Amino acid sequence: MSREICVHSWPCSYYLEPEKRWVPGKLSLTSHSLRFATDKTGEALVSFPLSSVIEIKKEASHFVFSSITVLEKDHLKHWFSSLQPNRNAVFSIIEHFWRELLLSPSEAPLPVTKGEQLAGLMACSQKRLEETARVLHHQGEQLDSITRGLDKMESDLDVADRLLTELESPSWWPFSSKLWKMPAETKPRGGTSTASPKALGKEGVVVRIPAVISQGTASHVKAGSLTILVSGLEIRDSSSLLMHRFEREDIDDIKVHTPYEISVRQRFIGKPDIAYRLISAKMPEAVPILEVQFSKKMELLEGGLTPGSASMSSPAEKGCSVWQAASGLMDHATHREPCPGSQEGQPLPLQMSEPLVSEGDAQELRQILRKLKSLALDTETELERQDEALDGITAAVDRTTLTIDKHNRRAKKLT
Repeated sequence: MSREICVHSWPCSYYLEPEKRWVPGKLSLTSHSLRFATDKTGEALVSFPLSSVIEIKKEASHFVFSSITVLEKDHLKHWFSSLQPNRNAVFSIIEHFWRELLLSPSEAPLPVTKGEQLAGLMACSQKRLEETARVLHHQGEQLDSITRGLDKMESDLDVADRLLTELESPSWWPFSSKLWKMPAETKPRGGTSTASPKALGKEGVVVRIPAVISQGTASHVKAGSLTILVSGLEIRDSSSLLMHRFEREDIDDIKVHTPYEISVRQRFIGKPDIAYRLISAKMPEAVPILEVQFSKKMELLEGGLTPGSASMSSPAEKGCSVWQAASGLMDHATHREPCPGSQEGQPLPLQMSEPLVSEGDAQELRQILRKLKSLALDTETELERQDEALDGITAAVDRTTLTIDKHNRRAKKLT
């Protein structure tokens, strides 16, 4: 249990039933267990998995006020009191992780072969790459929307140009009225169809996770959810009512305190900052997506990295390393070299070492590698397309700026 990541810890007291007394110490929560250690010796008096818990309640009696009770399957009841910062905050976080553990599907047995381990690693890389591709897709739709908006602006500037030309013409000029008969304002451009923001993916939801939310002090927490959008972040309460929306450009920093806890802040000048702290059992799934969208604003604190994930590398780096490892192991499994002591012409020994990757695992690895390669190629194609779109947008913005400046000078001459 000591290898597990500590999600949160709180000073409290534990009721020691055999000795009929309260023991001060610290209650620690991990993603799968609860542990209480004394202040004096630091030894663990109680340690049990969350999967063995059947009930968590807020209780009080004639002797105990403001306490939390945890009932295990063998009807063993644990009392925790004097919780800091308060009972409600501690109860909300523990109950969240307990419920998420109950609702999550039963974990598969740990892989025992190298092939299964590699298949698990590559499946994780495939999932991360799919999430990155989804974000890139929505980003591409936003760029297409910007391009359509610039095309519409250029069309409006053409109308303004004809209007200025008519105003600049003398009243006796016989051809001024014919300027409006030119169908230039209706000239179609490729893909200039109007579309709603939802159709363009502006509000596209990347991922939504349940969370325990606090703002300001940690003593006031409530259950809710975090929604990661292409255009920003949304924080909602348990009734799905919007508490706050962070636009992408408004977020100043996102701090990763632990793999299960982050804080989001928006700075202001002359008034208090807006900051939210979120704890979630599903946060490890959301942090890689936040890294893709807010890479320059992410800050990994000391507790944000774990021994199991020493560095949160990008999906491309993970895919590359897994690709090389899998290729080497499959080559080793399919092309076994003879023992150094054996010579050509001599029979091989009957007892041979087992292959690192079985034939079934090798086939599964090849399928996942093909999917990874296809995703990587599609991602590269989309990035190249977006680079071209950005170049076109830059050129269109320059043309529009020059045209507006020109029209402003012409309009000033008329006044």
